[in-house]
Amino acid sequence: MSKRELGRSGIQVPVLTFGGNVFGWTVDQSASFSLLDALLDNNLNFIDTADVYSRWVDGNQGGESETIIGNWLKKTGKRDQIVLATKVGKPMGEGKVGLSPRYIKEAVEASLKRLQTDYIDLYQSHDDDADTPLAESLAAFDALIKEGKVRAIGASNYSAPRLAEALKVSKDNGLARYETLQPLYNLYDRKVYEEALEKVVTENGVGVINFYGLASGFLTGKYRTKADASKSKRGESVIERYLDDRGLKVLKGLDQVAEKHGVQPGQVALAWQIARPSITSPIVSATSLQQLNELVQAATLRLDDADIQTLNDASAWK
Repeated sequence: MSKRELGRSGIQVPVLTFGGNVFGWTVDQSASFSLLDALLDNNLNFIDTADVYSRWVDGNQGGESETIIGNWLKKTGKRDQIVLATKVGKPMGEGKVGLSPRYIKEAVEASLKRLQTDYIDLYQSHDDDADTPLAESLAAFDALIKEGKVRAIGASNYSAPRLAEALKVSKDNGLARYETLQPLYNLYDRKVYEEALEKVVTENGVGVINFYGLASGFLTGKYRTKADASKSKRGESVIERYLDDRGLKVLKGLDQVAEKHGVQPGQVALAWQIARPSITSPIVSATSLQQLNELVQAATLRLDDADIQTLNDASAWK
């Protein structure tokens, strides 16, 4: 498995990131352990989670994903074999939200405890916080790095102007900078990232670990007609968002390239992202070992220039 650097952090990661949002939500602890074992066996050792996963489930309070990962780390003793990323900032209860220095310090200790580790490889702002000056948040992150609790920091869901501003604040004040960005990006959702964010990350050497790489499953080819909405709980929302003329054109391009290589459309969709120079490691999840095996194949699929052009044309947004 080839490796890439997260920004300028010196941290090397595989070309696919595993999204831990499924742990404690659609996958119980036993199945999560099996997935984590298999990920490591296949050298997909970059795991991304967040303190808020999976607070949206009835009966959950947040921290479930981190807790399962922590239990696995304790059981296996393999902390040094994985690159671990988590996030702070989404609502976790009264007074527990945002990027104030006070809350960052509180939240990181809670994450470290749940993860049963003494350091986090990549600690990310889950959302921009307009109510806290960037310099204050970045100073708090900088302190965590100096204390050895965090190796590098990243940003998620930042606009291009705010990311550029944050990078400037870090440079002007001698503070740790965001080494990564976590934006929404896939073959269908291209415009926002390519229109402005890509220029900022490229000019500043910021790594990109994009989420929704398979557009909630649409790019696997699972949803092709309105009748396919019944295939999953999120089927209706997926079809409402993606099943239009452009979406069908994207699926046609994926089918064409997939048939050429003898693979699945979803694998092609991920390989297209991996091949884009500004993308470091797309985030993708699996709930079964079979799905995980498909991801492994996507990480090694090499598209040629003609494939890339076919997909670019099919998904053109301009």
